[in-house]
Amino acid sequence: MLRKLLVAFGCFEIVKPQPVMDACERIGLENPNEAQLRSHALWGARLEGLLFVWLLVRGREGSTLVSTLLGLAGVFLIALPQPAIELSQRVVYENTDDLELKPWIEPAARALGGLYLLVVVLSKRSDEPPSEETAETA
Repeated sequence: MLRKLLVAFGCFEIVKPQPVMDACERIGLENPNEAQLRSHALWGARLEGLLFVWLLVRGREGSTLVSTLLGLAGVFLIALPQPAIELSQRVVYENTDDLELKPWIEPAARALGGLYLLVVVLSKRSDEPPSEETAETA
């Protein structure tokens, strides 16, 4: 069920990244109305959604490189949230110096890292019951 929910979220983020970006700005910024997105920011959100869908739908057949990169991003967000926040702010916004971060931005970044790791773990698990051939060899 969680896998399906995350796939649906990924599909939504691919098709409509702006509401996702708006929600993230409301969560993390004191002044979200002053945020000036760079032209490529919405494509980055679409890429995130695509990675979620790719890994969760393909499962174990998904790319090891993609799951490794998403897992490393998750670990980076959890272990070093402040540098990750600063980097993402510089990549996503044109007016980084004008933005005021909310006090809970670091826990939110860690939660995002946890979400990335959850997607990786779920992509490695199979929701399908074992086939007869697998059951006989076990």
